[in-house]
Amino acid sequence: MTNETLDVAPGPRERSVRMPGGEVRRVPDDWELLPPGDATLTRRLKKAGPSWTVKEKARRRVFSHGVWAPSATIDAVRRELLAEREDPAYLRRLEAGRERRGRAQEGYVEDFRAAVSTYLDFAPLHRELAERMATAIAAHATPVGSGTVARTQRIPIEERAEAATIAWLRHQTTGYDSMKIPRVRGKRREVRKQLARRSKELLVRYRLGEAVSVDECPFHKALG
Repeated sequence: MTNETLDVAPGPRERSVRMPGGEVRRVPDDWELLPPGDATLTRRLKKAGPSWTVKEKARRRVFSHGVWAPSATIDAVRRELLAEREDPAYLRRLEAGRERRGRAQEGYVEDFRAAVSTYLDFAPLHRELAERMATAIAAHATPVGSGTVARTQRIPIEERAEAATIAWLRHQTTGYDSMKIPRVRGKRREVRKQLARRSKELLVRYRLGEAVSVDECPFHKALG
């Protein structure tokens, strides 16, 4: 039957898919593959009728290869969406949405920068350095679509700020990026924990207000 709306895997042959139960099925002759890239078109197509969404898992990531659906349905949904997008009212809504998301992003960046500054908690002697670091860390961690811990909503912002700071320190003040870490299960996690401990120990010096030469300060070097 082809009246299902299912997630399937790539098949072994051209115009074939592997169903959830493992069965290999040929794609109907009057269907075509809509490539990924237009989320709105894809979403509406899946609501419009039967379709097979082709997904492939590689390690921990899932990649979309597009959606198989009746050619007539794809054409109808595409024409409908094109007409809507050419409507001036749609363009106004689109622009208003962009402005709204832009304001929300600016507010989040500032909130995140403040959370990083609070986590750093440097003594007054190093307060200016802390603000520069907070700005740099927030700029790196908060872009939409960056996939960093700062973009998750699963943990409080305070925990996000700590994780983003430790990650920034790992890449900017240690040799982590050039390390040759054995491809042994858990080894990379172990190395990250060791580097995190060192970074936290270093932060304590600045929180206590110890004098640190600018030439010897890894944070100043990281900030250029």
